[in-house]
Amino acid sequence: MTTWRAPEIDRSHEPLVADERTMLEGWLDYHRDTLLHKCAGLTAEQLRTASVEPSGLSLLGLVLHMTDVERSWFRQRFAGQDLPDLFDYSTDNDADFHAAAGADAEAAFAAFRAEVEAARAATEGRSLDETFMLTRSDGTRTFSLRWAYVHMIEEYARHNGHADLIRERIDGVTGD
Repeated sequence: MTTWRAPEIDRSHEPLVADERTMLEGWLDYHRDTLLHKCAGLTAEQLRTASVEPSGLSLLGLVLHMTDVERSWFRQRFAGQDLPDLFDYSTDNDADFHAAAGADAEAAFAAFRAEVEAARAATEGRSLDETFMLTRSDGTRTFSLRWAYVHMIEEYARHNGHADLIRERIDGVTGD
């Protein structure tokens, strides 16, 4: 039996000169690919390896988290699609990260790719100026699709920094 390993990825490069939409989508795709690049070649068990105690943060946890974040910002919030949450946060605010311990890594990677494609479809042809409302503990606020793109780039960039450190802990691999 062959051991599943996270697939190698042909990482897209961010655009250097482009219109705003192309720039935002290009940087987001670059960061999506970077997360997968940090996982490439690792087994499911390696992907579950936690960063540093007491943290349980793992590469697989990051993939699960970003799958959920893609769904929530682009499909549930922006596009208003009535979709169930991927994880039960009612008793665990970090349910997405904690799910890594028992998750099927291959299925998690497929779900990530599917959610990214669904997010692309939800935003295709939509204006960056389109808005949506979101109620949080600090009140109801209005967000634009542009804001969601910038936020997602920031979210990936932060977590890709975590992924760098986790990957280095697993097998010493470093790089951008």
